[in-house]
Amino acid sequence: MNGATAAEPLLEVSGLRKAFGGVVAVDDVAFEVAAGEIVALIGPNGAGKSTCFNMLMGQLAPDAGTIRILGRETVGLPPRRIWRLGVGRTFQVTATFGSMTVRENVQVALLSHHRALRNPWRIAREQFVELADGLLATVGMQAHADRPSSVLAYGDLKRLELAVALANQPRLLLMDEPTAGMGPRERIELMALTAAIARRERTAVLFTEHDMDVVFQHADRVMVLDRGRLIAAGAPAEVRADPEVRRVYLGSRAAR
Repeated sequence: MNGATAAEPLLEVSGLRKAFGGVVAVDDVAFEVAAGEIVALIGPNGAGKSTCFNMLMGQLAPDAGTIRILGRETVGLPPRRIWRLGVGRTFQVTATFGSMTVRENVQVALLSHHRALRNPWRIAREQFVELADGLLATVGMQAHADRPSSVLAYGDLKRLELAVALANQPRLLLMDEPTAGMGPRERIELMALTAAIARRERTAVLFTEHDMDVVFQHADRVMVLDRGRLIAAGAPAEVRADPEVRRVYLGSRAAR
């Protein structure tokens, strides 16, 4: 592992299953993610990664199985309740408010975290300024605080989305394709930043990713889904060498 040590599992998944009609998208999936650990969930398109993420965050209800976050069973809870447990999420397509400034996007997340969203925005925009700027500084975006988020480059939007997720002070961070659409250097920098934050704050991170350089450089463990089932899990070098993983997903990329 790249620095993570054995710790209490913040995310525990057992027997997770989801079918859409006759198609089983997730089939008897079980895993854990511990505090300070960075785990990658990879697999071919259609393997069930996004379905799995959507069940973890409450957007989809599983047909069977259990999900425990920070020791609490979360199946049946709506996303807002799961978020309040201390779960952050970033999305493959960035979800920010283009009409707001960079700082205001983070302030909205802070207002929600502190349950202060009922205040009029003309007052709310004056709240949590220092906290927002601190989070922007953490992700290298403080110099852009007063810019509309609609004018940001895509890599900067990804950094902003990370700051928004961090506003919830997450114990568990779910990142769906965090480097999608970014250049090679931006990808490595964003995941290096995420890894540093995770280990400093003892945050558990579960992420999906198609860039194998990002996966094998930053993940402590790698899990591989194929047709809804976990076919391999372990240290990056172990998973890279697994014959079944090579056959169904990595192919020539395994030799890198």
